[in-house]
Amino acid sequence: MARYLLRRLVFLVVSLGLACVVLFVLLRMLPGDPANALTAVGASPEQIAAARHAIGSDKPLPEQFTHWLGQLASGDLGTSFVSSLPVGPEVASRLNVTVPLTLAAFVLAVLVAVPAGFVAAHKRHTWYGALLSAVSQLGIAVPVFWLGMILIAVFALNAGWLPAGGFPQDGWSEPGDAIRSLVLPVVTIALVMSASLIRYVRSATLDVLDSDYLRTARALGSSFGRAMWRHGLRNASVPVISVLGIELASTLLGAVVVESVYALPGLGSMLATGIAQHDYPVIQGVLFVSTLGVLLIGFAADLLQRIIDPRLRGRLSGGAR
Repeated sequence: MARYLLRRLVFLVVSLGLACVVLFVLLRMLPGDPANALTAVGASPEQIAAARHAIGSDKPLPEQFTHWLGQLASGDLGTSFVSSLPVGPEVASRLNVTVPLTLAAFVLAVLVAVPAGFVAAHKRHTWYGALLSAVSQLGIAVPVFWLGMILIAVFALNAGWLPAGGFPQDGWSEPGDAIRSLVLPVVTIALVMSASLIRYVRSATLDVLDSDYLRTARALGSSFGRAMWRHGLRNASVPVISVLGIELASTLLGAVVVESVYALPGLGSMLATGIAQHDYPVIQGVLFVSTLGVLLIGFAADLLQRIIDPRLRGRLSGGAR
């Protein structure tokens, strides 16, 4: 167990390091000069050169990269070129919106998709089983921003039950208003995510229903529910856990779209503003935190799979994967 965890932690650190290199290089390859955000239109070459020197973009790329890694090692995400404010506290404040949004949507999607996917598989020969499969296929094709606009029109503009967007200025110090402002964004993400998850749960359940071990358990006298609980649940959950990790990571990275539709002050809007202003520290800070979150989610999903699956449990001691 200890050797396996050590190996996975080393892999996590190496992956994060490679991601930092790719992020730094690709960001410098984009067109545009970050010094333009600090100078007025028609600035002289001397003014542009002074702006580049002020933000350090005139230094060699290896020196810039080493400086950034040193900041990360000390827990510093840098200082914004535009606002001259530290990026770390701003990212932390934005996480107060993005993390609850992502987790709430994920939990709601799982609560909808798991029973719906099981019913779609177990009752696949009935009309409602086929309907669930068809609805999930349709839901995958629905763009998340279009669904968000439909929900705003129905529940905010027409019914007036929920706010159309925004977030309380005092944040979670007004929990009632904060929760109301996240209801529609959470439902938007959850509906799109659950449509995809239903397909995976249905596929995993079908594999269990057609398995020899389930038929053997039933032949030995176990009821369907008992056989599924003791033998089917564990085997069906292994591939689903992997998909859940991917979906959770995708939701964290894709929050920019939903946050833009609902004007939420999360990481997505911060990233969009940073890109528009060529604010490298902001872009690097947001993407670094997002990448770290994705890698940690993958690590947790991989570990959970090996704990649940008896075929992989023996490999926790450090044997070959």
